Amino acid sequence: MRTLKASVARLHGVGDIRLHEEPPPVPGPGESVVRVTAVGLCGSDLHWYGEGGIGDAVLDKPLVVGHEMAGVIEGGPRHGQRVAVDPAIPCGGCAVCETGYGNLCPNVRFAGHGKLDGGLRERMTWPSELLHPLPDALSDADGAMLEPLGVAVHTVDLGHVRLGAPVAVIGCGPIGLLVVQLARLTGASMVVAVDPLPHRRAAALRGGADHALAPEEAGPGFWADLEGMGAQTAFEVAGNDDAVRIALTAARPGGRVVLAGIPDEDRTAFPAALARRKGLTLALVRRMNLTYPRAIRLVESGKVDVSSLVTERFPLSRVAEAFPAAVSRRGLKVLVEPSGA
Repeated sequence: MRTLKASVARLHGVGDIRLHEEPPPVPGPGESVVRVTAVGLCGSDLHWYGEGGIGDAVLDKPLVVGHEMAGVIEGGPRHGQRVAVDPAIPCGGCAVCETGYGNLCPNVRFAGHGKLDGGLRERMTWPSELLHPLPDALSDADGAMLEPLGVAVHTVDLGHVRLGAPVAVIGCGPIGLLVVQLARLTGASMVVAVDPLPHRRAAALRGGADHALAPEEAGPGFWADLEGMGAQTAFEVAGNDDAVRIALTAARPGGRVVLAGIPDEDRTAFPAALARRKGLTLALVRRMNLTYPRAIRLVESGKVDVSSLVTERFPLSRVAEAFPAAVSRRGLKVLVEPSGA
């Protein structure tokens, strides 16, 4: 009798991702089998690929990365349903979860992180309650993009953007570009984007930014001229100290700075006097919190465009090419399609 196999991409070490043929997964209680159709490569995936870990989590066995996922349920009462996969599994029983902050659960398990395999495989099992039905108007690629959109929604929630106030977005990768769109939706009077890459600045302008600056153009003088005070909220979405410094410079006295980027080597440094003298409030982003339904509505209604952010697609057989493409930052979002639509 022939044993069925499924293709799986496992990260064995820094820059070392290999294809394997493994038995297909068997669902446990409360789980469904998902045929994975689209996986976006995120900045945190690139930390795993380039550093062999992220924060205090390190690679100690071959890991399937990827947490921006969409697919089709196979078997069971929801057979054939297209879904977006929420990658976070909070414990649901700790004091943090009970207060409504599942994204901060100390016991959370996350796809493609630590010891829990993620989406770069043809099939996976996942808790059925975390599989969100995709409307017909959303493609599989759109479904994978709901995870970064959810992070962007949570980021903007933490920014407390005021109606008619100016906003700065430092870093215009996919999440930063989604923050630009959302800041415009929330009623910001002006959105200023900053990024060193010309094609990302151009994307920010297409997404609704009023200005798109290179870092060297985003000095104190520019922000001092922005309504005489600077941005009410500054979002840092780049993950490096230069971006944090620009965000602190951009924020007006009494303003708010939201740090969404994940820094290399798990360290962030910034001019303390600058933040202190302005009396800034700093908020840090931990993934997202119950934002999938909102993200789906935003895309389905046409209020947020995620499809234009996908600039390259690779089949799972070429996953070793997909990661260098994402590292190069030559486009916006790199997508891997493990099993096709």
